[in-house]
Amino acid sequence: MKSFLKYTFATVCGLLIFTSLMGILFIITMFGMAVAGSTAPTVKSNSVFVLKMDGTVQERTEEGTPLDVLLQEGDINVMGLSDIVASIKKAKQRPDIKGIYLEGGLTAFDAPATAQQLRDALKDFKKSGKWIIAYADSYSQMGYYVASVADQVGINQTGMIELKGIGGKREFMTGLYEKLGIRYQAVRVGKYKSAVESVTRKDMSAENREQTEAYQRGIWQHMLKDIAQSRKTTPEKLDQLVSDSILAFAAPSDYSKSKLIDFIGYPETVKATIKSKLGTDDEVNQLLLEDMIALPSNEDEKGDEVAVYYAYGEIIDQQTRLFATEHCIIGKDMVDDINSLAENNDVKAVVLRVNSPGGSAVASEQIWHAITQLKAKKPVVVSMGGMAASGGYMISAGANYIYAEPTTITGSIGIFGLVPNLTGLVTDKLGVTFDGTKTNRYTDFEDNLVLSNDNEAEIGFMQTYVDRGYKTFLNIVADGRKMKWQDVHEIAQGRVWLATDALPIKLVDKLGSLDDAVKKASELAKISEYHTKSYPEPVTWMEQILEEMAGKKGTYLDEELRTTLGQYYEPIVSARRDQQRNRLQARLPLMLNF
Repeated sequence: MKSFLKYTFATVCGLLIFTSLMGILFIITMFGMAVAGSTAPTVKSNSVFVLKMDGTVQERTEEGTPLDVLLQEGDINVMGLSDIVASIKKAKQRPDIKGIYLEGGLTAFDAPATAQQLRDALKDFKKSGKWIIAYADSYSQMGYYVASVADQVGINQTGMIELKGIGGKREFMTGLYEKLGIRYQAVRVGKYKSAVESVTRKDMSAENREQTEAYQRGIWQHMLKDIAQSRKTTPEKLDQLVSDSILAFAAPSDYSKSKLIDFIGYPETVKATIKSKLGTDDEVNQLLLEDMIALPSNEDEKGDEVAVYYAYGEIIDQQTRLFATEHCIIGKDMVDDINSLAENNDVKAVVLRVNSPGGSAVASEQIWHAITQLKAKKPVVVSMGGMAASGGYMISAGANYIYAEPTTITGSIGIFGLVPNLTGLVTDKLGVTFDGTKTNRYTDFEDNLVLSNDNEAEIGFMQTYVDRGYKTFLNIVADGRKMKWQDVHEIAQGRVWLATDALPIKLVDKLGSLDDAVKKASELAKISEYHTKSYPEPVTWMEQILEEMAGKKGTYLDEELRTTLGQYYEPIVSARRDQQRNRLQARLPLMLNF
């Protein structure tokens, strides 16, 4: 008994000592990261900005937590477009930074317009007379599109370029659900509103095929034009090259003959080229993205403030665990933020940066209402990013002026509702039956929608609900864009438009960048001297830790599930998410064919 107590006591003491040491180590790590993060790097003469494109680029990033770093939790290779573009501007302004080394890779972008904005920023950098050299073991399609703007493009001896065109296949889950005894009941307005097709059809409708081919063709033609201009060839030759062969399987020498690259070699080849550009044999002074982010901007915060509010991700009513692993627009939170900007007297104009496929029609309408109230006090200009469609377009429609990138996906003015019917699974396959009592005819309408085949009346009421939502959407667009209701209806129908096609039908006012939108906002506010400030302010790592402790953030288990399921993660989790979404949806399909 004495030995048992002795070993038990020793074990408890060991655990306490271990826990204390880990706590001290954690505190030291956090303190070290805080000190390191607060120290701006020194820019030496003859420096090079090394931009490593080896992850996913999205609108913005949040500050990582020390706990994430210790546990290596989450995706540590996510880069924010806003950070990259701001860093390129700093590199352009600083005379000690002589050029950019773009280290390519299998880069992924949340939308073609995101890649285009990064490429435009690099193109603007070259106007300073400075150089860009790109090199990669292999290039993804969008990665090569960005890299093609460089003065010299290189590739590894055994590398590949995945230039193949825009398109691909998407999953239709209807056959699977039929085997399980699940039938999705969809009510929608707009013949192009295709978000429901993945669970109601086994192939694309003619209308969906029409709109998809249109925006894919538009994006591809824009990419070909940009690449051809930089690589001193023609869009027609590039298009024929992609049509005649699978370039990913071609030899690097073939890339050279086709003018896709300038040199073939290894990393030391690039180092020698950069040293030659700098006129030195010494080690190259490198500044990574995190260094550039830490550098203060040369732009003084003079004049009045133009707020840039980032609204990106799916629009939802409230945060849940199944939406916690990705950034979302939470309706109530954004309404509160917009109201705060309206009351902030230091803010003279607001630029709403939208990159959203839409989502909850109810939350979208509430955000739109808050924006109209904001517009009554100060100018509001929208800058559309990768996509601003469906609910994303609804929240944009109330602005004074709308800018879009040429490859922005927009429109999709339509509403749908989606309810699964589980009768085939629960009753026919599992033998579960239902009976009960009620005081009124439709007391159990939700049960009937899901668990009864005799629900035509309930579906009819739901269709009326959706029709009313669509009319509200049309009125919002008609009022905001100063168009007739009938004219909006003609171009609506849930159709997805590329921004270049949306311009002549008045869904956007002009093609341009975020900088163009800021300039327009200052003009509308009649201010000549101004500075910008980004909203909402990024969540600090301490706030993230508190959210994780409260169970609001995504878990490591979800990341493991995403890795295990691969391309099947989204359709499977999406089916679960449908149960948590608002009944009335104004959003695109979650997976567009880029």
